[in-house]
Amino acid sequence: MYSVFLESTAADKDLLSAELWDLGAAGIIERDLPGGGVELQAFFPQPVALPPAVSGAARWQREAEVDWVRAFQDCWQPFTVGERWFLAPEWRSDPAPPGRLRLTIYPGRACGTGWHPATQLSLIAMETHLEPGETVLDLGAGSGILSQAAALLGARRVVACDIDLEAARIAAQNLAAAPVAVFAGSARALRSGAVDFTVANINSATIVALVDEIARVTRRCAAVAGFPERDAPHVRAALARRFEIVGSNELDGWVALAGIRR
Repeated sequence: MYSVFLESTAADKDLLSAELWDLGAAGIIERDLPGGGVELQAFFPQPVALPPAVSGAARWQREAEVDWVRAFQDCWQPFTVGERWFLAPEWRSDPAPPGRLRLTIYPGRACGTGWHPATQLSLIAMETHLEPGETVLDLGAGSGILSQAAALLGARRVVACDIDLEAARIAAQNLAAAPVAVFAGSARALRSGAVDFTVANINSATIVALVDEIARVTRRCAAVAGFPERDAPHVRAALARRFEIVGSNELDGWVALAGIRR
């Protein structure tokens, strides 16, 4: 990989960038210079012929080879969540510490890598309120991380759904070895009282809109997350219409609520 350094005025940088992209640049970095100028660093597999107007001032350098796959993987280290979880990327073989359940995460595949506070709050709510042997609905499954967690906690049956067809496909791929049924769609596809426990890590507006639907399909308990602290009163009021609130947790400005069916 090679890169070339070019200087430009702020007014001309977009045109120069467009020319570099047309020449096959793999990426371009912009840096502001004293006096209002701009330095562009463009990356190419091999040096290329530059426009005559800038070629005289161009400075090429060879870049060190980088294993970008390894670099990406090195950014993802195992970590713990709550009292029971040990989350590790799919390419790691680290055993779970004593007393914890090993939860495989799939960075880059749909939502739900485990790093976001909303996902962590959902996992904490599940370890607290889900009872072994229950049936579970993972509403808005994303990568399927919460479905996998439900299975590890001893759920008898897990159903995962997402209205995003691609997310449902990815969840099905991630959960191929788990006892989970995945489909593209919403809770409306389930019969009343279909599950004992529902977990929904989505957003405040969707939770509020679906509270009655969540109550319809849930026999005992629901845990909801995916909303910031500012939206918590609105979500709590909506959930309390159909569930008795029995749990509330906050992490880095995000909130999760758990309720028992009225």
